[in-house]
Amino acid sequence: MAGAAERFSYYAVTAPWQNYMAIHRNDKALPGALGLGQSKATAIYNAYFFFSYLTPLPFAIVSDLYLGRAKTLLISLGFYFAGCVVLFATSLPVALDRGAGLPGLAVAMVLIGLGVGGVKATFSPYLGDQYAEKGENVVERKGQRVRANRTMTLQLIFNIFYWFTNLGALSSVASTFLEKKVDFWAAYLLAVVSLAISIVMFVGWQKQLVNVEPQGSTFLKTVKLLPSVTKGKFGDSGSLRAHGVTASSQDGSSSGTPDTVILEIRRGLLACRVIFSFVIFYLCFNQIYNNLISQAGQMRLDGVPNDLIQVLNGVACILLGPLIQASYSYLSRYQIRVGPILRITWSFVFMGAGMAYSAGLQQLIYNTGPCFDFPLKCATSDGGRIPNNISVWVQTPVYFLLAVAEILGFVSASEYAYSKSPRDMRTVVQALTQFTAAIGSGLGMALSPVSKDPYLMIMYACLAAAAVVSAALFWWKFGKFDAIDEELNNLELEKEGPRRDTAAGNRSDGG
Repeated sequence: MAGAAERFSYYAVTAPWQNYMAIHRNDKALPGALGLGQSKATAIYNAYFFFSYLTPLPFAIVSDLYLGRAKTLLISLGFYFAGCVVLFATSLPVALDRGAGLPGLAVAMVLIGLGVGGVKATFSPYLGDQYAEKGENVVERKGQRVRANRTMTLQLIFNIFYWFTNLGALSSVASTFLEKKVDFWAAYLLAVVSLAISIVMFVGWQKQLVNVEPQGSTFLKTVKLLPSVTKGKFGDSGSLRAHGVTASSQDGSSSGTPDTVILEIRRGLLACRVIFSFVIFYLCFNQIYNNLISQAGQMRLDGVPNDLIQVLNGVACILLGPLIQASYSYLSRYQIRVGPILRITWSFVFMGAGMAYSAGLQQLIYNTGPCFDFPLKCATSDGGRIPNNISVWVQTPVYFLLAVAEILGFVSASEYAYSKSPRDMRTVVQALTQFTAAIGSGLGMALSPVSKDPYLMIMYACLAAAAVVSAALFWWKFGKFDAIDEELNNLELEKEGPRRDTAAGNRSDGG
């Protein structure tokens, strides 16, 4: 619930940003403030993403070495809250009249980027820490004794969390209507209030939550071992040993470290390689926050804010998330397991389909009057009031395709990063997910010059092709690891002892 409140704030802040930056304050058709234009607004948006995706790494190191996940998370929320307050204050009409809008946005983006980075690095590992079961346990369900599998339980936990975050994403409905009917400051005030509620919940529940103490010495020892294990490979058959996972050092000698420790580090390196494969995925997904909003503005809105349409992505996730999770459970009854690598591969395919649909839709916009290849810019548009004559609801399938992609991709990536990383480096490995997103945003910045008419159709088509090629390459490189996924997950259970946690003053075992 606290995570959903944080996401509520995030989308309340970011949903109006494209209009806030791109559209002029006196525009007759769409709400705006700074009037920077689509290309500059998209570049700034991608620069923000790039920054916010870089910040998780330093927060992760501080978390795993010194402060622990709970304290780091609360500090991050402090930065986040300060940024939202600055954005609210500088979006007030009196502040915009005095030229505070752009400087205020810059300061707010830095503070929010720091806050979001810390939250991204720590929240998913912190959530996983709350589940302390290990291996398979027999439980009673509906009068029958069944096995509760740790891997499937973690998958369920992350899917439920993702469902709640998308419930929080519905804040974009309220914020975009507030932006349109009141002003931007009202939307940003909504974010301030929601984030304050999230912080209160985190602080209030601290004594009931499992807080893993930082193991700085273990972290540093793991880092020192990296050179001796980076040359180990996983092969092509059905066990760790057969896949080339051994505990010898790169010169063939014993490292003096228990086999399972080195195998666990190699498993973590595998997780990092999988995570770094998401660059194109993030590049495509980020279109939701900028170019797809602008695309909606080129279409007939019939009274709906153009930046409201993106809420369909959250609605689709809410509707499809439980169905996809139920399909996993149904298939598992017949001993059919959809491994994380297969899920991620299909996420690339659906992402490519979403970009392909966007390309086709953009061409349809260009083929429709009155302004054809330059929507809202011709004389017959009445100063930007008359868009090309195609309903914005034709955009709906894009958001459903991208919803399937993110459910399969993001949830599986979080699960993979948590379950495959060394126990004392989970925050760092999770932060690498965001570093990959930063690279994707950097590529998005490079595409900014073509993020304008009449090149948008070609841009979407290229993104679609890149996503499909990425799917093929990803499966070719990593598909074999689904066969040993359970063995990889159980590796640390062979060596784990009691974990030093604090939860109402008690010790507990964990994984």
